[in-house]
Amino acid sequence: MNAQMCRVLSTIFFQAGIFSVLLSIFIWWYLGSDDPAEQAHAERFGIFVGLWAPTLLILSNRFDRFADKARELPGMKPEVHEETAELKGKENK
Repeated sequence: MNAQMCRVLSTIFFQAGIFSVLLSIFIWWYLGSDDPAEQAHAERFGIFVGLWAPTLLILSNRFDRFADKARELPGMKPEVHEETAELKGKENK
């Protein structure tokens, strides 16, 4: 997987995590009613949706780190590899 794909996945997971928090608040606020059973259901469902947020944000962080590591690997960018080869050639002379 290349760095660009990791960045895209990182962005998608980050946005999904933020959306999960907002959806959780929306569910808790708007699905609650005067009936205690329905209000309890809305609270539990809101908490369930809100629990996705940490997982999604951790995945976003992981893919962001993978993208940083992928950029540093030799051979990923031909121009970086060529510059390193030129420098080594000059050092050997």
